Amino acid sequence: MSTSAPNRFQQVRQALRQSVQRYAPTLQRSQPNADRQSQKAAVQDGVSALGALEARLAKPVLRIAVFGLVSRGKSAVINALVGEDILPTGPLHGVTRWPRSVYWRPPIEAVHDVDELPQIELIDTPGLDEVDGEARGAMAQEVAYQADMILFVVAGDITRTEYDALVTLQAAKKPLLLVFNKIDLFPDTDRQAIYDVLTNLWKSTHRDRPNAALAVDDVVMIAAAPTPMQVRVEWPDGKITHEWEKLPPQMDSLKQALLTIARQDGTTLIALNALREADSLETDIARRAIALHHEDAEALIWKFAKYKSLAVALNPIAILDLAGGFITDLVMIRALAKLYGLPITQHEAKKLWQAIAKSSGTLLASEIGTGLLLGTGKGAAAVWSMFDSAGGFSALLSVMAAQAGASGYGTYAVGKATQVYLEQGCTWGPNGVKAVMKDILSQIDSDSTVSRLRQELEAQLLASSSK
Repeated sequence: MSTSAPNRFQQVRQALRQSVQRYAPTLQRSQPNADRQSQKAAVQDGVSALGALEARLAKPVLRIAVFGLVSRGKSAVINALVGEDILPTGPLHGVTRWPRSVYWRPPIEAVHDVDELPQIELIDTPGLDEVDGEARGAMAQEVAYQADMILFVVAGDITRTEYDALVTLQAAKKPLLLVFNKIDLFPDTDRQAIYDVLTNLWKSTHRDRPNAALAVDDVVMIAAAPTPMQVRVEWPDGKITHEWEKLPPQMDSLKQALLTIARQDGTTLIALNALREADSLETDIARRAIALHHEDAEALIWKFAKYKSLAVALNPIAILDLAGGFITDLVMIRALAKLYGLPITQHEAKKLWQAIAKSSGTLLASEIGTGLLLGTGKGAAAVWSMFDSAGGFSALLSVMAAQAGASGYGTYAVGKATQVYLEQGCTWGPNGVKAVMKDILSQIDSDSTVSRLRQELEAQLLASSSK
């Protein structure tokens, strides 16, 4: 059963609030030097960004970024959608110089109930092939990652530059509609022909990269500003003139596609994009929190390693070595989690059990190895030392040193593994951003327009969980 839009946003906002609260203890601690103060400030910035993201979901907006090369009619497409000439258009190269936003409120007859749609923001962007393209390319990437959905406008033959831009935008992992504008000038073009062109461009130059055709969820054919038609006008006095008549935009296919996605998947897209942004923010915050406490953590790990080494060295009973070492590693993991303010979640718990098992295995191998050499290890060496004080005592010291070294190394390895797993696993906890994202993805229908996005994000989550 799918989650309703209000409940979905409540679930996402709860995950973000949990993330913000998690780092409160870290921000409350005073830091002794400028280096740590700088790290703390970076953590504060990240936490503030998480808070702003949570607040933004109180009034959700579906952000649709419109990309394309110059003179493909991006601004005209937006003007035709909203029904007003809000954005400047013209024959000049690169009329749009920076991203601009327009809010689109579809007419009531198109949606029947405006309340069933999120607010829709259309973002016009500069042409991807303009002068100063590197800076504009960086701007385009930023807009693409912040948007919930992408429109890519073409007109006529698709160029290699357009194909490269599509491949680049594909990395943003957003629903992508390819909008073929100026269909009045290319009446013979159809949707399948466009897919074929993209596939042929991939085969000719990009076989080592993803096929951009697979990133296109749909192709829509429109004419945002059809070429005026010359008409013959007969006047009452018998005079005949020829005038240019402006034709209405042909936008029905695009409007229908956008409204269908907004109605069926709009809230899902907004929630997923917020969670992806939060995941990136929290991963960076966790990394900085670990760096912030690096010296304290190192001292803590070494302290537990030394205590465990000493206990193992002095204890003559092998089974107690293993049990005590196991408990020591668990206590150290909890102490590190408390120091960092990061949770021990199921995601990293499995891997930490593996690290502890490896640590115990190292100690067990040491116990077995020294036992093979000296009967039963420290016990045999201690008994031997009673009869041969010099040789026995030397053997006892050797066994103690070998087992202490193995146990200390194992605990140090567990401590370092804990740092990595806490950093990677903080977003997988109960109501963590990755866990919520996984739940929302599972609710997307397989026949939805955004089913490709579901597959890509699920694969990304699976790869993340296996690290």
